[in-house]
Amino acid sequence: MLQFCSQATSSATLDGMGHLLGYARVSTTDQDAALQVDALNGAGCYRVFVDTISGSLDQRPELAKLLDQLRPGDTLVVWRLDRLGRSIRHLIDQLTELSGKGIGFRSLQETIDTTSPGGRLVFHVFAALAEFERDLIKERTNAGLAAARARGRTGGRPPRLSPHQVTAARRMYEQQDMTVEQIGQVLGVSRTTIYRTLKRDHATPTKGRKPKVKPAV
Repeated sequence: MLQFCSQATSSATLDGMGHLLGYARVSTTDQDAALQVDALNGAGCYRVFVDTISGSLDQRPELAKLLDQLRPGDTLVVWRLDRLGRSIRHLIDQLTELSGKGIGFRSLQETIDTTSPGGRLVFHVFAALAEFERDLIKERTNAGLAAARARGRTGGRPPRLSPHQVTAARRMYEQQDMTVEQIGQVLGVSRTTIYRTLKRDHATPTKGRKPKVKPAV
């Protein structure tokens, strides 16, 4: 659903370079996007695109239309960060791609604006924290497996993952840095076990889907 801002003066950013295009999202038809749309229009958005779909889904048609219309110098505006990203890692990847195309990003609730020096600093801090969280999960998981081996649990694969491992599997899957098979290798279980665990966690991975793997540095 595409909505136009009623203010004629909002067709360009304040510095006269590019447009502000807004994106709003609600999870169900029972939810109302009016609060987000009003805030985006109030911020001066030239157009507002609205998706009624879960943020966990890959295909968001209105977001795809918005991204197709963005041009260098434009700024993508959201009401809140979680309207755009499924996870911190996913959000960082999207903002990095926008930045590479010369497109800015603003989040109204968190007052983040990557077109300003302060906003760019916050973005880099977020990226560093996401990388830190990913490494911390791996470190804790490997430490837990080493402790289990030290207690003599070396034979065979466990019938199911511990609550901590389930949480780690979910986070690694959402961050899209590793394939399901690689997650299984970290946790010491098969790919089938990871799929089964994520399904029990009410978030069945799409068949054949593999999260993005970061290229080797």
